[in-house]
Amino acid sequence: MEAAESRKLLLLAPILLCCCVAISAAEPYIGVNYGEVADNLPSPDATVRLLKSTAISKVRLYGVDAGVIRALAGTGISLVVGVANGEIPAIAADPAAAAGWLAGNVLPFIPSSAISVVAVGNEVLESGDAALAAALLPAMQNLRAAAVASGVAAAAAIKFSTVNTMAVLAQSDPPSTGAFRAEVAAQLQQILGFLSRTGAPFMVNPYPYFAYQSDPRPDTLAFCLFQPNAGRLDAGSKIRYANMFDAQVDAVKSALGRAGYGGVDIVVAETGWPTKGDPTEAGATVDNARAYVSNLVAHLRSGAGTPLMPGKPVDTYLFALYDEDLKPGPASERSFGLYHTDLTMAYDAGLTSSGAGAATPSNGAGASVQPKGGSGWCVASAAATDAQLQTDMDYACSQVGVDCAAIQPGGACFQPNTVRAHAAYAMNQLYQAAGGHPWNCDFRQSATLTSSNPSYGSCVFTGGQ
Repeated sequence: MEAAESRKLLLLAPILLCCCVAISAAEPYIGVNYGEVADNLPSPDATVRLLKSTAISKVRLYGVDAGVIRALAGTGISLVVGVANGEIPAIAADPAAAAGWLAGNVLPFIPSSAISVVAVGNEVLESGDAALAAALLPAMQNLRAAAVASGVAAAAAIKFSTVNTMAVLAQSDPPSTGAFRAEVAAQLQQILGFLSRTGAPFMVNPYPYFAYQSDPRPDTLAFCLFQPNAGRLDAGSKIRYANMFDAQVDAVKSALGRAGYGGVDIVVAETGWPTKGDPTEAGATVDNARAYVSNLVAHLRSGAGTPLMPGKPVDTYLFALYDEDLKPGPASERSFGLYHTDLTMAYDAGLTSSGAGAATPSNGAGASVQPKGGSGWCVASAAATDAQLQTDMDYACSQVGVDCAAIQPGGACFQPNTVRAHAAYAMNQLYQAAGGHPWNCDFRQSATLTSSNPSYGSCVFTGGQ
């Protein structure tokens, strides 16, 4: 992650209750950033063994690391490699330089290593360097032409794009008003034309963590962590957003549409949450990092997409594989790792390939223990208040795949007409729809798993073995 301050420029106050539960595995959408600003990284072979034990199917490098690329050969894990900002002017000025870069950094590794995208520069349009920004499109064009001219099918199939921060947007609140900054709009218009013609994605770095730091409203943390909340209404689209990630991505979608390129795919090149920070960095904790990343992974697996892109999960590269101990800036910049460099988990984000997860996502607290012998039922905990349960019931009933008709007047489970009874039914409905994993029954610890069937009379709670 670079230029953290630029991400703070854009507070997205977004807004609909969208499905954030894990319904089916969708590992093809889950990638990770492999930053190397560190002096204690594991060997490439050890890193690849780690990656193969996870559901991660994509890796983004910030440059070209021959050892890592070779180690990934034959694994089926796709790669994004990067052109350094400093290399852009020469590549833009001379097609021969572009062909040389490709010959040295891509052609030796394909097709054994699956290089799918070349990211030309990182956050160039937000760098403040007008000359570098002007060279960006010509560099992309020259590299693309060199790839096609190489005669290598795997090279011709590579997409060429560039990575942007959310600061390319001038307007994002609410998401329906998303628009690009006037200072970069002209260059972006041409770049978007190139992306559209070549089928390449628009790559962007949304960070709810930075939005949280800038937004003092009481519900912002829950909104950013995919936890139950009242949602935020976009008055323009009439969509109520349930989480910050969807709202940020949809703001980009709106900006692309406003620019005339709504058909260009979006790739989330970076997003994550730090496990620690300086005293002034609110919210940088292991629990919050676990909640954000595990709930994001579950959201991607749900297949829900975003309100403006329903049913279309966005390819998302988590930041980052490891902590990077040599990065400058605040402590958070060195603390985004999913794994420690000794290959142990910083926290369980539900990425182990043996079960989409052994995680305890959902709400940043420990999940209830699953009853022996089956998935059981999810019901309200004895300690939960009616206020908590009302919020959680409203949240559960708004999710895709959850039918709360039975607790409406005249329904089989309307009696007893209490918040606790109704919430228990709604919580169990969401738990079962999400696949019956322990982490789907947490609701900020206002729910618990039970092996005793809570059904009564004609009111049937689905679940059990």
